Amino acid sequence: MSTEEKPAAPRSLAEALRARDDASLAALLRSRPDLITPVPTDLTQLATRAGTRASVVRALERLDRFTLQTAEALAVAADPATYDELLGLLAGDEGDPAVAGALPRALAALREQALVWGGDDRLRLVRTARELLAPSAQHPSPTGLGPTVQEATAGMSPGRIQEILTDVGLPSTHDSVSAVAALGALFTDRTRMAALLADLPEESRQVLSRLVWGPPYGQVTHDPAPHLRRLLDRGLLLPTAPGTVVLPREVALHLRGGRAHRAPEPVPPPVETAATHRPQMVDATAAGQALAALGTVEELLKDWDEGGPAVLRAGGLSMRDLKRTAVALDVPEPVAAFWVELAYAAGLLASDGEADERYAATPEYDEWRELPAAERWVRLAEAWLLATRTPGLVGGRDAKDRTLSALGPNLDRSAAPEVRHRVLALLAGLPEGAAPVEDSVLARLRWERPQRREDDLRTRLARWTLSEAELLGVTGRGALSAPGRALIGAPEARHPDEGEPSGPGDKLPVHHRVPHAPASLSPAEQAAASATAARLLAPLLPEPLDHVLLQADLTAVAPGPLERPLADMLGVLADVESKGGATVYRFTPASVRRALDAGRSAADLHAFLAAHSRTPVPQPLAYLIDDVARRHGQLRVGAASAYVRCDDDAMLSEILADKRAAALGLRRLAPTVLAAQADPAALLEGLRAMGFAPAAESAAGDVLIARADAHRTPPRTAPEPVPDGPPVPDDTLLAAAIRAIRAGDLASTAPRKPAPGDDSPDANGELPRTGPAETLATMQAAVLTGEALWIGYVNAEGAASQRVVAPIRVEGGFVTAYDHTADEVRTYPLHRITGVAELADDSR
Repeated sequence: MSTEEKPAAPRSLAEALRARDDASLAALLRSRPDLITPVPTDLTQLATRAGTRASVVRALERLDRFTLQTAEALAVAADPATYDELLGLLAGDEGDPAVAGALPRALAALREQALVWGGDDRLRLVRTARELLAPSAQHPSPTGLGPTVQEATAGMSPGRIQEILTDVGLPSTHDSVSAVAALGALFTDRTRMAALLADLPEESRQVLSRLVWGPPYGQVTHDPAPHLRRLLDRGLLLPTAPGTVVLPREVALHLRGGRAHRAPEPVPPPVETAATHRPQMVDATAAGQALAALGTVEELLKDWDEGGPAVLRAGGLSMRDLKRTAVALDVPEPVAAFWVELAYAAGLLASDGEADERYAATPEYDEWRELPAAERWVRLAEAWLLATRTPGLVGGRDAKDRTLSALGPNLDRSAAPEVRHRVLALLAGLPEGAAPVEDSVLARLRWERPQRREDDLRTRLARWTLSEAELLGVTGRGALSAPGRALIGAPEARHPDEGEPSGPGDKLPVHHRVPHAPASLSPAEQAAASATAARLLAPLLPEPLDHVLLQADLTAVAPGPLERPLADMLGVLADVESKGGATVYRFTPASVRRALDAGRSAADLHAFLAAHSRTPVPQPLAYLIDDVARRHGQLRVGAASAYVRCDDDAMLSEILADKRAAALGLRRLAPTVLAAQADPAALLEGLRAMGFAPAAESAAGDVLIARADAHRTPPRTAPEPVPDGPPVPDDTLLAAAIRAIRAGDLASTAPRKPAPGDDSPDANGELPRTGPAETLATMQAAVLTGEALWIGYVNAEGAASQRVVAPIRVEGGFVTAYDHTADEVRTYPLHRITGVAELADDSR
């Protein structure tokens, strides 16, 4: 006899898992993290959990198309099936080298995820997966196959089965089981089956051809036509219900040439290139988009500085306010929703929580504005990459047919971060500067995660990702930029100062030269990737300017981004007229008055313009400032109900005589004071509408200074992404979990010596039962011999468990022992030990 015995084939999934090493178990728990929440007590519980419907459905949804096709083929194969049978179902009678080459990988993936177990000679699909994927009348198989002959004839009378045998030229049998077996053997015999089909008329063969690729069910009348009768008499169509027939699986497989699928897809479709640009051009375009993104977010939050739109009762932004925001940003409404949601995801925007709740910038926005431009962009790009909130859904309807609003509830889609990472990783797999064909990207994603509906969420998320990445500057001209490549952790990100790539490496296939980026990064890895992205973007952005060009038509041209103090002051003193490569500001009486209201004097404004203009201050602009300043503050509005005071009583008389002042309810209290029935804010607006330049004053008579950035929300945290199921466990958790599972399995499966009178020496699964005296004596003896024992233990909460322990000391009603289950020394009260048994000799 050989000294090396072949290990016995596993009889269950639990035994198959028990034969795995720690690395294989870690791979299972990493690919199916729901199995580790909470940590199973032993491998039997792990196998049970791996076979639950919810867990199996989740695992199947994460298979690529060919791996799923492999599982579907196993579901229609015999149980168990051999590797050769499975290969025949996927490659057909003629064979397919691509299928043969890809099948080992697909089968390994199914084994790794515990969806398939057993050796190549006995492959078994877990029962729940077989129930989900096997054909049935209620749930047709994606293969288009129907039931087997045995399943379709289950309710057929024995006499009818014998009649079918006679019609196909087979001898009668004594029972239905052997008759069905003989019929099935005929249908799987290629030679005899070909002869049987050749004897059919053309009309009958056409009926079979219509059913061969599914659905396999058809309708017949009570008196079928002769060509249908020929099929029914020979069992090539079998009745399943009155008026309904089905094409047996064996017949369909013969007609298909042995293939379970019409078109196996062992190789993922390639991502095609639509256009190729110089990498420097891609990076420059992306940098321009990044700069525009920063400007758009700042413009949005500046517009909401003094309190933005009101929060809807159900939460979110009304469609009317979204339209106003889109007009203010000069973008379409879906794009405005994207910028609003991006600012919210980055923690720069939130509701203020007041009674009259409104949206406004957060204190974190002020800190963000002080960062360098590249770091500000990275903050936005990170928030976009990790956010589960999906702006593309805004304007759609939820499950209750309610409109989904920006900043409102029900916008989280947990698959969004994974899809964004994957789309960008596919772009990273192309040569630098290559823009993909959108349909090829979508086809690749559908292969990696086969869609269940015609227009599934992942497809829409991928489309939105491509457009949003371009808006944000992660891509330029459709191609992934160097900062974008670094952001997702893709290797070989090219520095923008480097020249065109050259050398032998460029001749390698793309998947060798630029491997895919990881689907997710750890916090430390993401921080390093973000720092690299900022470093690559910084030299691509123009340096902020400290000057503008003043023109005689009361405009100022900023030929590039401005330094923060200059931009802030110019934003108060003038209105933005147009944006683009250069920003045009226009000076108006209202904008100058706004600067004066903010506490600036005419001299301050003249000095500011002279210091920051590369051209002389035009005379019309100087006159405008002086004219507005001369009239500014002559009228003072304060709170009584409201009042107006002015040293020039003639001006007050002019106001009283103006018909437009009637709505303000003014009356003279003194030569230099008017009282009003309107509140101070309305009085200020009314007088300004009449062409005056009043200033608000405090109760002490001081001019109130209006600041544009006065309103901020209390400190707010950015919204947390909604996880897509349990998080993937890290290496530390995996190691601890596997150690606990192994130890628990040892305790539950360790054979023990039978107690006197016990006829079942292996009572696994039941707690040992011994009396207190016997338990104490056995423990004391084990302390002297150093042997391990198998005990049953009930903790303070009443939970029972089995453990393998090596007693060290017994005293005071407690036993101190090394617990193999917990891999540590523990102390147990003796009264909580239900019983004790010695381990069998072969388990030590």
